[in-house]
Amino acid sequence: MLEEYGKLLGEIRRAVKEAVEESRREDVAKLGDALSRAVGVLEEMVREVKRHGDVLEEHSRLLEEHSRLLKEHSRLLEEHSRMLEEITRRLDAQTRLLMEHSALLHELSRRMDRLEVQVGSLGRRMGLDLERAVLNVYRDLLEERGVEPGKVEELVYEDSEGRYYTKGARLEIDVYVHDDKVYFIEVKSLAEHEDVDWFNEKCEIFTRILGRKPSRRIIVAVNATKDAAKRAEELGIDLIAGRVLEE
Repeated sequence: MLEEYGKLLGEIRRAVKEAVEESRREDVAKLGDALSRAVGVLEEMVREVKRHGDVLEEHSRLLEEHSRLLKEHSRLLEEHSRMLEEITRRLDAQTRLLMEHSALLHELSRRMDRLEVQVGSLGRRMGLDLERAVLNVYRDLLEERGVEPGKVEELVYEDSEGRYYTKGARLEIDVYVHDDKVYFIEVKSLAEHEDVDWFNEKCEIFTRILGRKPSRRIIVAVNATKDAAKRAEELGIDLIAGRVLEE
């Protein structure tokens, strides 16, 4: 009996031992699977970290490139800024020169206007002096025609309203008046065909202005073209000329 109990106890112990060993083997297997899965997860995490590292490295490279470009842009902007400052400085200098030139031109224009007035006045005086001289040269011929050279006067008419000629025109003619007679006279250094025609037209205009027809129309010239002499004869104008030039 005891022997059988001992055998049974031995069997039970063996069975328990086998059961414990079996249980341990299953736990180890499960633990191995768990460890294997953990290793896989860790490897995936390592790969992901590596990928992130590559991305961060690329980002770092791009940031360095951007930083380099920004520095280059900054350098170019500084260079452009210096160039613009230089251009502005030169423009300021040019502006000052232009203003100085403008002031000089204004002063020159003012002086030229004054000179033009003086020359014009001198020209008119010289013209009158020349006319007087020419009239005196041909005094005898004029006196034969009833004209006293010293009493010939210049008549000027400003046609401001354009009643007799172009509006605003200044018309001039020499006039000698004696008793009831009026003489229209023109003095020229050289009388040409168009001068005769213009004198004829002026005589008609001043006839309307004065309301008096001239007793005589006379051109006194130092020289006259042959064509002018012929035209004067056609128009009934008395031409006194020192010399008639052959054309």
